[in-house]
Amino acid sequence: MSIDRLGPVDPVQRLNKTHKPERPAEKPGSDSVSFSEEAKLKADILRMDAQVRDSSDVRNDRVAEVREKLRDPSYIDDAVIEVVADRIMDMFDV
Repeated sequence: MSIDRLGPVDPVQRLNKTHKPERPAEKPGSDSVSFSEEAKLKADILRMDAQVRDSSDVRNDRVAEVREKLRDPSYIDDAVIEVVADRIMDMFDV
């Protein structure tokens, strides 16, 4: 029995004989991206939201101001107590 050779032994050799791709006649224009005004607005909102979340809830300048006022014994009088009480009541809608 004899086996005749049907083709090349190396199957890759057949694949290497492919045609090279042709270069396009014209160069395509450059790519560009544009964002809608709505997308820009949403990006600004997200950026501001992140800044607010990263900021401190305590205003150190106001805390220092109130501490300084409380050190003065003449600061706390009936008028100040009334204003503070009214503001507390307003906070709780009472």
